[in-house]
Amino acid sequence: MSASAIKKLLQSVVVHKGSDLHLIRNSEPMIRVGGRLKAINMPKLDGKKIEDMCYALLTEKQKKEFEETWELDFAIELENVGRFRANYYRTMGDIAAAFRIIPIEIPSLDDLKSPEILKRIVKREKGLILVTGPTGSGKSTTMAAMLNEINITENKHILTVEDPVEFVHKNKGCVFSQRNVGSDTKSFANSLKYALRQDPDIILVGEMRDKVTISAALTAAETGHLVFGTLHTNSAPSTINRIIDVFSGDEQPQVRSMVAGSLVAVISQMLLPKIGGGRVAAQEILVTNNAIANLIREDKIHQIYSAMQLGQDKTGMQTQTQVLKKFVDDGLVARDIAIQFSNKPDELKNLI
Repeated sequence: MSASAIKKLLQSVVVHKGSDLHLIRNSEPMIRVGGRLKAINMPKLDGKKIEDMCYALLTEKQKKEFEETWELDFAIELENVGRFRANYYRTMGDIAAAFRIIPIEIPSLDDLKSPEILKRIVKREKGLILVTGPTGSGKSTTMAAMLNEINITENKHILTVEDPVEFVHKNKGCVFSQRNVGSDTKSFANSLKYALRQDPDIILVGEMRDKVTISAALTAAETGHLVFGTLHTNSAPSTINRIIDVFSGDEQPQVRSMVAGSLVAVISQMLLPKIGGGRVAAQEILVTNNAIANLIREDKIHQIYSAMQLGQDKTGMQTQTQVLKKFVDDGLVARDIAIQFSNKPDELKNLI
């Protein structure tokens, strides 16, 4: 009964075109639709009911891991329902869960109405491409679409290391080796240590979460591989600061030089509610050129934002403020919503 109950709840996410399902003690099941949480018309759940439903989806190994660490990330595909990323955690002594839907059909960059520059940067042979933003900003979807573009147009070996594997790619022009941390490899760091021996052309690091992972990704990007990674940062310039600040002061000059030499682009995005329903991605795009590389090398990160505004018709760069202004002008996003989500609300107010 518990298995069928959780499957029905996950099915309701699909039916309501939602993105997430939350199961938390003393609350009705909640679905996120268009960025907002809505309660399902059901009785409130207690901890035992949630535990029964959640455990129905786990293997014995996963149950043991959750009971030892009180945290669990995994992905699951349910026949005739869909694919989901799940996180189990504990709150006030009881189990709680968050599920996110993962499209089985991987979107193209055209499907996402992505800027044309993204098609150009994925043609690069080597370097580091970062997709950043807060949790729930569509980073995984954007990266999957970029890999899909490569899969359609190139013949490469693509190695992904994720926790967990979200989008499952079918081999088209490329061949994929998708590794799940915990079942296919012990850790991001361990996987990246041996990745170069697996003859990849492209490496995707699901999350650049610490110094070891960031260092390995930079080394791979420097040694002739195209590396994709994600970070939880809110703007393109702050992403560069985050990478450099992970390292100690005496290491930072060398790291700045490595970033300046290997960084291809930063796509920093967030999802905003659209007028009339649904959400739209606002993408700030930094593409490294000689001027940007020099600013990184010389520790003048604060000047990058101004540099991004120069010659945009040639560079393909765009700031978040410019994108939000266009959304407001086009009637896609309400003015107050754009200002609420903006990193530079005063600048945006002056523009609109």
